[in-house]
Amino acid sequence: MNRISSWARKWWPGLIPLGFLWIGAIWTNTSPLETDIASRATAALKDTILDKTRISVSGRDVSLSADAFSEEGRRSAASQVEAVAGVRLLDDDTRLIREAKPFEWSIERDVVRITLGGNAPLPASKARLADAARAAAAGSEVSDRMDLARGAPPRFDAAALLLVEQIGKLKDGKITLSDTAVSLTGMAREIGNREAILAALKNLPEGYSVKENAIKAPPYIFRANKDPVANTVTLEGYVPDNNVHAAIVAAVGRKFFAEKLVDNLKASAGAPQGFQNAAVAALGALSRVSTGSLTISDREVKLSGDALYAVAADQIRGGIGGELPQGWAVKADVSVKPVASAVDPTVCQQLFFELLGKAKIRFESGRATIDKDSMGLLDKLIETALRCPTANIEVAGHTDSDGDNTSNMALSEKRAQAVSEYLIKAGLPPDRLKAVGYGSSQPVAANDTDDGKAKNRRIDFVVK
Repeated sequence: MNRISSWARKWWPGLIPLGFLWIGAIWTNTSPLETDIASRATAALKDTILDKTRISVSGRDVSLSADAFSEEGRRSAASQVEAVAGVRLLDDDTRLIREAKPFEWSIERDVVRITLGGNAPLPASKARLADAARAAAAGSEVSDRMDLARGAPPRFDAAALLLVEQIGKLKDGKITLSDTAVSLTGMAREIGNREAILAALKNLPEGYSVKENAIKAPPYIFRANKDPVANTVTLEGYVPDNNVHAAIVAAVGRKFFAEKLVDNLKASAGAPQGFQNAAVAALGALSRVSTGSLTISDREVKLSGDALYAVAADQIRGGIGGELPQGWAVKADVSVKPVASAVDPTVCQQLFFELLGKAKIRFESGRATIDKDSMGLLDKLIETALRCPTANIEVAGHTDSDGDNTSNMALSEKRAQAVSEYLIKAGLPPDRLKAVGYGSSQPVAANDTDDGKAKNRRIDFVVK
């Protein structure tokens, strides 16, 4: 018995290193196997669409957990792993992501960021939408708050990407996609952006439609400023198209007889109905002030400035509203320019000569009705006449040589009388004015050209 105990005490300490060697053998033989199986299982899933995929291997047993986007995809993933050589048992913990009913997605813009919300059907879709939003953000922050969910309608990616492109055209607002229905709210960034968004929405994939469009356009602004120091009329803002642009420039040429035009207008859709008529009428009022500004914002006209004399101020304030299209509003803040110092008759005549050398009083063809485009010139003539309190003024009418002398004489006299009456209504004493018609008897140019005839059709102011 003692011999047995002695022998046991000699060999059992050797079991300890033997145990370590056994564990090491298992470890060195099992670890490469598990690593190999895990690697091949991962490779087997490379073409499978999953999210949050995790693979763990214990010996030859594999545990698979992942979020799948369809039942077919979930089963396919499990089958792919089970088919890996060396796998003995698969613990399938794959599950379907939630289904969204309705399937909603949104993109929203505020002052500082663009936020993507709602659902995306696949990780690749989520990434594409986030990249597209960053491209449209133009430096703004992009916050991705999209979740993954099943239930997206067909062609979701194409529809959502088209809607992301529109967010750059908004100053602020939100675009929502609920299944195949699109809703939009907010304010367009620039004039014309609202119409551009509407045009783009026509390219939505088949089956998609706009349920609500509450995008507002920014005010349609047109401005004009008259600066007597720089002797300019500056136009800024928007006009509907090139034809309206040309019509407005032409109106400035007719109504502003001495000022240089500075044209900074841009063509853009979104003008209110009646814009051209309103702009031309408002420019006529601006032409009658010494210095002033005009702003058209949607259907409201704001005019401020200094009229050249009191009656003109009353006429401008009371008349501009009647010339605007129906439904338009006007605010006219028109004061009266301080009266300039008086001048003697010789200076007065020189001032008349200079004014009428820059432009002439126009009439309707063949008639004695003064053209409204001449109101600005007439106001300058009246301002000058008021500075000559001791001068008597002959308003002399002239025609070209077309027609018979009797008709020309009568027309020239009627036109001179019309101008004289206009001056009397402005406050000039009737006894200082005399209307005379000279017909074609005092030409200032040859009557054998259209240009010469135009020069001969005129009204002169002669200080007596």
